[in-house]
Amino acid sequence: MNAEIIAVGSELLLGQITNSNARFISSQLAEIGINVYYHTVVGDNPNRLLDAITIAENRSDLIIFSGGLGPTKDDLTKETIAKHLHIELEEDKDAMKSIVEFFQNQNKPMTENNRKQALVLRGSHVLANKNGMAPGMMYTASNHTYILLPGPPKEIEPMFQFEAKPLLTSLVSKGQIVSHVLRFYGIGEAELEDKLQHLLENQTNPTLAPLASDGEVTIRITANADTTEEAWKKIRVAKEEILHIAGDYFYGVDDDSISSVLTKMLMKNELTIAAAESLTAGLFQAELANNPGVGEALLGGMVTYNEQVKINQLGMEKEVIEQHGVVSSECASEMARLVKEKFGSTIGVGLTGAAGPQAHGNKPAGTVWIGIAIGDEPPHTYRLQLSGSRNTNRLRATKSAFYRLIQLLIEKGYERA
Repeated sequence: MNAEIIAVGSELLLGQITNSNARFISSQLAEIGINVYYHTVVGDNPNRLLDAITIAENRSDLIIFSGGLGPTKDDLTKETIAKHLHIELEEDKDAMKSIVEFFQNQNKPMTENNRKQALVLRGSHVLANKNGMAPGMMYTASNHTYILLPGPPKEIEPMFQFEAKPLLTSLVSKGQIVSHVLRFYGIGEAELEDKLQHLLENQTNPTLAPLASDGEVTIRITANADTTEEAWKKIRVAKEEILHIAGDYFYGVDDDSISSVLTKMLMKNELTIAAAESLTAGLFQAELANNPGVGEALLGGMVTYNEQVKINQLGMEKEVIEQHGVVSSECASEMARLVKEKFGSTIGVGLTGAAGPQAHGNKPAGTVWIGIAIGDEPPHTYRLQLSGSRNTNRLRATKSAFYRLIQLLIEKGYERA
C-alpha cells in the first residue's frame, strides 16, 4: 500500500504554521510498512482540492487528509470529498453528543455552525476525537482508502495512533509489525550510517531506518512476524549488532529524550542537581523540568548571563574572569562548583559560551564550555565548537551537557534507570 498525505489549509501555504502533521503521519506509517511517496499541501479552495485528490488517486492507494474538518466556511475537506465520491454526509450521533456536552461543560452557547463538525461520510468508519470535536473518518471506495483527520496536532496525533493506525495495520499485514527506536548522541548521521553500512545494505526483516534531528540520530528497527514475540526476537538480534558497533553513543530508546534519561538516572541514584547558566539562559533547567518527578532531583539554579551577576550573585572571583574570560574552561568549572555549593546539590553544572552570531572577544561564535562538578571531586570541563544558528547552538549545548553528565555518571558506576 502506497500513501499520499494531503494537508489542507491556506495557513500552511502562507507559512503561518509548519506542516508537522505530515511528518508525524509519515513516521507512523513507516512503522507499519506503508510507503509515503508524496506530501501535498493545498489551500482552502474546493476546486484545487479536487485537483489534488484526482492526482493522488492516480498514484496512491491510501490518501490521508489533515485539516478542514472544523465549523467555519473555509473548512471544506469532507464536503469536497463527498462531492468527488458522490456520497452524502450524515450526522454522527456520538460526535454530536460530544460536541453538545463540550459546550454545556464550558457553560457557553453552541452556535449552529458547530453541528457541521459532526458530519461524516455516509458508510465511513468514524474515528473518535477524544481531544477535540470533529471526528475523523476512514472510507474505502474501489481501489482507494481515504482517511480524513482534523488539523490540530493535539487532536490528529492521538486519533491517528489509536484509531486509524490499528485499522491500517490490519489492512497491510496478517502478522505483527513491531518497531523499536534506538537513540544516539555525539555521532553524526553520516558517521553512524558508515559504521552500520553492512547492516543497512543487507537488511530485509527487520529493516533499519536512520534519521537525524537536533544533533541526535535515531535508528528505527521494524520487524514483521506472525507473533509479537517473534518480531521482538528479530529486533533484539538487530539491536545487539547495532549496539556492539555504536553502543558508545547510545543513550535511550523509543520516546526517551536525553533529559528524561538523565532525570530517571538522577532519581534512581538519589542524586540532586543545580545549574548555573550563561548562554543557555535557563534552557538546561527548563528541559529537565519537562520530565515528571524531576522535583526530586532538580533543586534549582541561576541564570548568570552577565559578568557582574557571576561575581555578585554566584560568588565567582573577579580574577577568574579577568585572567581567563567568561568563555573558558575555568569559568565553566567555577560556575559548576559554586552553584553546587550554593544549592547544596550533589551535582553542579555550569554552561558558558558564545551562542552567536557574533564572536565573544577572541572566542568564535559557537564556542561552548560545560562544567560538571560531582561530589567533592574537581569539576570536569568539556569544550564544544558548534556551527549552527544562535538558538540551535543553545539547544545543542544543553543536550551535550545532558549527554556528558550521563556518560560521566556511568563511568563513575552509577546505575542507569
